Order: sequence, then C-alpha cells, then structure tokens
Amino acid sequence: MVTIIDTGFGERPDFCAAYLLVESGRAALIDCGTLHSVPRMLAALDAAGVARDAVDHLIVTHVHLDHAGGAGALLRELPSARLVVHPRGAPHMVDPARLIASARQVYGDDLFDLAYGGLVPAPAARVVEAADGEVIDLAGRPLLLAHTPGHALHHLSVWDARTRSWFSGDIFGISYREFDVDGRPFAIPTTSPVQFDPAQMKASVQRMLAESPEACFATHYGRVADVTRVGAGLIEQVDAMVAIARALDDAPDRHDVLKRELTALYMERARRHGVADAEVQVPALLEMDIELNAQGLAVWLERERRQAPQAV
Repeated sequence: MVTIIDTGFGERPDFCAAYLLVESGRAALIDCGTLHSVPRMLAALDAAGVARDAVDHLIVTHVHLDHAGGAGALLRELPSARLVVHPRGAPHMVDPARLIASARQVYGDDLFDLAYGGLVPAPAARVVEAADGEVIDLAGRPLLLAHTPGHALHHLSVWDARTRSWFSGDIFGISYREFDVDGRPFAIPTTSPVQFDPAQMKASVQRMLAESPEACFATHYGRVADVTRVGAGLIEQVDAMVAIARALDDAPDRHDVLKRELTALYMERARRHGVADAEVQVPALLEMDIELNAQGLAVWLERERRQAPQAV
C-alpha cells in the first residue's frame, strides 16, 4: 500500500506530498514536510491504522525544508524509526544550525517561522547515511536508495520494486495535477538556487528511466504515470532551459528576462500537452517555481564561469 500525505506546505492543497508505505504491518515514510506538517503525518498513520512504533524508516529524499524540515520532531513520535538520508545531508539533520541560518537569511524571520516553524535536531544515533545502491528492508520489501543529483547534491530517490515505482523527491520534476489532461501528466524540471547541475539532472532522470518504472511519486505532487514520455520531456526542457540561460548570460536584466523566457517555454510545453488555459495556469501555478528555476540557472551560470579555463 502507498498512501499520499498532503503535508500542508504551501498555499494550496496537493502541493507538497509525503508518502506512507506499509508492508506486513511495518511502515516507512518518505519525506515529511516541515515542522508544521508533523500533526498531519501522525494523523495519516492513525488513519492507516499504523502504530507509531511500527514505523521502521523515515527516508528523506533531500534536506530542503519542505521535504525534511519536520524530520527531527517526527522522530520523537516514532520510537522505532531511523532517519535515512544522503551522506551529504546527514550532518544538517543532526545539527541544523546552518540550514536554519540560511533559510532565515533568504526568507526573513517572520516568513521562516510561518512557513517552516524551525527544525529539531535528529539524534545522531538514529541517522543512517544512505550509500548509493544500498537496499533497506521493509518487512521483506526491498527499497533501493539511489543517489540522484541534479536538483541537489544531497538528493536520493527510492526504488520500490513491489510497485515498480520511484519516489523521486524533486529530481523527476514538478507535476501538479491541475495540468493533467485526460489523465496524462505534465511536468517541468525544478532547479535549486544553489546546486542545480543540468548534466547531473539528465543523468539521474535517465538512470530512473532505465528501470522501466510504472510510476514516479513526486513530492510536488503525487503519482506520475506515463514515465517514459514525461522523462523525455524533462530532459528536453533541461536542454531548453540551459540554452535560454546561456543566451542571456550577459543580459543586464538577466533575472527578469530569464523568468519571462522560462514562462514562455512552460506555456508552450503546456499548450502542446493540451492545457487549454496555459496562459493563465502556468503563471498562476508555477510563479514560485519559475522564480526558483531562474535563480538556479543564474547560480549555475556563475559556477560555470568560475570553472571555465582562463585564457593565458
């Protein structure tokens, strides 16, 4: 059984998901939302009839706060659970001071408290650093952990052979159900303002497609089928986004133009998908994602510039 849990993060429902997997009376949670999401996570366990000491694993796909911000507090309520996290993210779960400081700097104290509510440190003894290719056991159900960078260096995805599905965090894009057309999903890539890498992102998507999955369960939002088509579209869009960013590298008003060009790209893709009101839906539903994608592309351009060979 796979249960989608709306963590309540964001300004609308069906925006940010966590997942509950149950096997022979034992359970695993994948992602958990923010500190404010903890009551929703516990309510989902109660609704599924899962005792709190029956949760063996809390797996976070990466340590961005909409995915992992509530992990430390949730562990207090789950006495048997271990927190499974990418090795690069594990130190930030044990000592979240840098995550907190960075988020407060970006959002300001009031918005940080409103959106995220703070972070509780996870006990180091209960944190498991997930090696690439490691398999953890859920009552005989293997869950494979794959490092899938591109959105973030500390990103991992979970392969569930039982359902032939990936739990993909942010690496398999954003796919809001409002964009579904005749049951067919639409997705766009999601960069991050710090660690976006287009080559890594494409390689991660290709790695996932190599398993011939029946579905991906994305944090934003829910079950995404027709995976081969969606994955090919994500790779095409990454290339298009990179081309846009490189063409605007020296533009004095680069950020604003980047946002306009990305909006036009996603509108065109949405229209091609069959979204009748793409001109309205794309700006309305993807405004924040477009802002973050523009930031991520800009940071990547600056990193490319620093790493480019210097003329002698």
